Amino acid sequence: MATTAKLYSYNLTSVRTYLFAIIFIAGNLLLPQLAHFVPNGGPMLLPIYFFTLIAAYKYGIRVGLLTALLSPLINNLLFGMPMMAMLPVILVKSTLLATTASYAANYFGKISFLGVFLSIVAYQVVGGGIEWILLQDINAALQDFTLGFPGMLIQLFGGYALLKAIAKV
Repeated sequence: MATTAKLYSYNLTSVRTYLFAIIFIAGNLLLPQLAHFVPNGGPMLLPIYFFTLIAAYKYGIRVGLLTALLSPLINNLLFGMPMMAMLPVILVKSTLLATTASYAANYFGKISFLGVFLSIVAYQVVGGGIEWILLQDINAALQDFTLGFPGMLIQLFGGYALLKAIAKV
């Protein structure tokens, strides 16, 4: 199941790269604040990744990476979340998500449920492995697959729906 869409890949000299990054970073600042109204909302809903997925899939690797790297850093500076100790892991996973989502968009050339699914699985599996190596804690590495499973479903179904909704833009 796929939807024809306009997919972009702006370069770093384009003002659009930074404008779209600012929009998606703002989303990644707001969504975690809303998620934290739910007990364990951050670890359960994984909100810091949602707009990174959209940014990278729709607008390419550069917008995706700017969103992936700046969202956690700005969130940490403004709100103290994610905690400094978790920042390296979240930055790695965010970067993996931006990379895999932009690759999937390029590979499929359209909005593809399978492309979104594979992006999420790839960043979680590889990111979980890196988290295990960094933290030496298998339970922490598996947390996104256990506690964070609802967040992965939101990324999959919500991300796909939002991408379809903005497909022609």
